[in-house]
Order: sequence, then structure tokens, then C-alpha cells
Amino acid sequence: MRQNLCLIFVALIAIGSGGASAETKRPNILLLLSDDHSYPYLSTYGSPNVKTPVLDQLAAEGMKFHRFFTGAPQCVPSRATLMTGRSAVAARMTRFSSPLPRDEVTLPELLREKGGYFTGVCGRNFHLDGSARTGAAVAQVFETHNLKTFKDRVDYLNTCSDADVAAKVTEFLDQKPADKPFFLWANFSDPHHVWNAPARFRPDTATLVLPTHWPDLPGLREQLADYFAEINRLDETVAGVLDVLKTRGQMDNTIIVFCGDNGAALPHGKGSLYDPGSNVPFFVRWPGAVKAGGESRALISAEDLAPTLLAAAGLDPGIKMSGRSFLPLLKSERYEPRKHVFIERGPHGSAPVAVNMTNAGYDLGRAVRSDRYKFIYNCTPWLPYSPVDSAGGSGWKEMQAANTAGKLPAGLRATYFTVPRPVYELYDLQADPSELQNLSGKPEVAAIERELREALAEKMILDFDYLPLPALFDGDDQPAKKGTRQRSGK
Repeated sequence: MRQNLCLIFVALIAIGSGGASAETKRPNILLLLSDDHSYPYLSTYGSPNVKTPVLDQLAAEGMKFHRFFTGAPQCVPSRATLMTGRSAVAARMTRFSSPLPRDEVTLPELLREKGGYFTGVCGRNFHLDGSARTGAAVAQVFETHNLKTFKDRVDYLNTCSDADVAAKVTEFLDQKPADKPFFLWANFSDPHHVWNAPARFRPDTATLVLPTHWPDLPGLREQLADYFAEINRLDETVAGVLDVLKTRGQMDNTIIVFCGDNGAALPHGKGSLYDPGSNVPFFVRWPGAVKAGGESRALISAEDLAPTLLAAAGLDPGIKMSGRSFLPLLKSERYEPRKHVFIERGPHGSAPVAVNMTNAGYDLGRAVRSDRYKFIYNCTPWLPYSPVDSAGGSGWKEMQAANTAGKLPAGLRATYFTVPRPVYELYDLQADPSELQNLSGKPEVAAIERELREALAEKMILDFDYLPLPALFDGDDQPAKKGTRQRSGK
């Protein structure tokens, strides 16, 4: 009897301390976010244009993903998706200068409240407290209505230049209570403009390998060399952050996630609904849980990151999160991959409506992507294309001159200089990975286009999207054909 009572007493102690024990075993989480960083521009993905040994090693020690898509090809809405686990449309963050609404619950808040985490944000501006470039009147509105909320959402908030990120990581860890796990979101400016990396990081323009969505022009090669230099410098900056973790013995008990926020500020990239605008580098290192050398081509949405990290911490997703945890995939367990990912495009920066404006400052569009096909729905097709943040660069100017002179290949001319742009675009990404041959309305892909239109319409309905739905097929009728201007490479 006495022995049984002792066993019961020990069991009760174990049960009573279960919460604390579980909390101490929760992994730390470090999210490293680069800015304007298109896939495949790390050497771990086979890109010959960059040299990134630190990030390559980090990827080799975990699982790297080839098809991770941000929720938008722009900084603000893409970050909103990462932090809320839902689309920027659903989170009311499609306007670039919006502050994240206070009633949208974020990943760090849930980790702090439910998991006992010490949480922080450091580095480049995280973009979710509204734009700093909107002027005094807008700033006063933010102040009057207390719209800047991140000081309340995390324990530590300190923006800084890339050169100071490692120091801020040190400061954050110094402030962390010893008995708490941590979540830290470290933002980097590179490879965002201004492109000013020292010459030692810059590749030889003659060695660069260009995809088919860029014409081989001298000015574009110069811009690409500048851009790739930023990525090479980023690799060295990340090394400084990892050194902090190594010095403190935190590498083995920390989930390290590396991700780009959206694509490169070059034609076909940032601001566009083509793959280079939202397909970004992404990998996860978690010793003991994620096997080294893992690789995946599964479709992953940025909506999936928050619920996945919550699951890794032993926590349920937020009640409004539409993302799906891919933790089973990370752990090499059974996982049902996504059929579709969705991307939205809205206004960019604080550009006012102006005569002769382009879609760089304002555009409304949506896209859905499957394993093989992409459907794009352009709601402001009358606005001519212009690359976000790089229209004044030598590359775009030379492309414009080549088009005027009739020297651009037909596919590039149709892609960049068709006005109005097509309302609907459909691409076979297996046959046409650069998305230059629009198949929308063609009978041989009618069933595929129907599937993607319906999937996009469902997403728009569930997210309470403010845009009109795309025209849907009804039996053998194809109302979308009417008034749709087709674009092809011919």
C-alpha cells in the first residue's frame, strides 16, 4: 500500500510539472528574412551567379524548398502573410502603407501567449506599422488612433541596418529570461535597393547566366551584377548572426528559417505575378527533427509558415489562419501536399494616382499556381507594365529602347510591352518556365483553366476579396473568352 501511494505521489508531481517541462523543451525559433530575393539566387540552388557558402551550409544542414511562394510580390503584404498565416487580402493588408490591424493576431503573439516565448523583431524595417514615407498628416492619423501596434505584439523591437543585426541579436538574447525559449524575426535589407555592395562581392558581368525572361543587354548585366553582389554580402551578414548563436551554444536547440520576402526588383520579378516575383529561397534547419540534406519541390505558401512554426512549438494555429502546417513534411512523415498556392497584387508604396502612371505604383491582380500551371487575373490591365523599383535603371531603359527599335524577341515584347495587358493569362510552367506564352482561352487547356479559375474564385470568396471574381466557365460556355485580349509569343 505504501509503495502504491508513493508511485501515485510521484505521478502527480510529474503531471503537475508537465507544463513547465514541456515549455523548457520548446525550440527557439530564428526567422531570417532577406528582401527582394528571388529563387534560385543562392548557390545551394545551383545558381552560378552568386557565391553563398554560409547560407548553402545552413540549407545543407536542414531541408531546402524549391517552390515556396510568398503571399504577394511586395514587401508589406508578403510580411503580413508570414506573420498572420493568412492572405494579405484576408488580413486587410493589400495597401502598401497600411498598418497591420490590431485585431489580426500574429505568430509572435501566439508564441508568447500560448508558449511562453520571449519574442522580438530586429533589423530592417518590418513594414507592418505603416509606411514611414506617407508624410506628416498620415503619421498623425497613426498616432491619434494608436495604429502602430508592434511595440505591443513583441517583447523586443529594434530596427537597424544590416551591419548592426548581429549586435541586436546579442542584445535581444541578453534580455531574454533564462527560463524562456525565444522567437526572433531578423530582417535584412540586402538584396533590396540601394545596390551598394563593395566591389569584392560583385561578379564579373561576362560570367552571368541569364534566364529567358531577360534579354541579354549590357545594362541589364550591370544591374544583375549589382544585385548579385548584394546577395553575396547578405551571406557574410548572416554569418555574423549565426556566430552569435554558436557562441551562446544555441545552434542545436533553435529552428532556423531562411526566407525571401518577395522577388528581385527587376523585370518579371518584384511587383509581378510571375514566379520570379514571389518564388523565393526557403529552407529550415532544426537538428534532431529535420534531417540534413532534405529537399522538397512541394508547393508551400507563405500562409503555411506561421501554423508550421506553431506546430513545431507544440501549439495550435491561430483560429483565423488559413495556412496549413507542413511540419510532417519537415519531419519526413506523411504529408498531403497543396494543390494550389495563391498570390495577390495591390498598390505599391505610396504612389498617388497620376496621368500616364504604370502598374509599378498601382495594380490589382490575383494568381493561382498548381504544380504545372499558373493562372493570372489582371483587374487593371489598361496600366502598362513597368518594373517595381527599377524602372529608372539601365536594364529597363535598354529594354525599352530595344522594343522601340524592334529588336526584342516576340515573347519578351508581348510580355513587357502589350497595352492593354490581357485580363487573363495561363502558363504551362513545364513547357514555358519563363511564362512568355499565354495559353488562356485555348481549347486544349480549357479544363485546366476552368480548374484554376474556380480555385481562385473559391479563395477570393473565402478571403472576402474586394475584387470581382474572374469569369467562370459554365458547362460548354466560355464567357471568359469574350473581350479577352490574348498574348502569345507570335
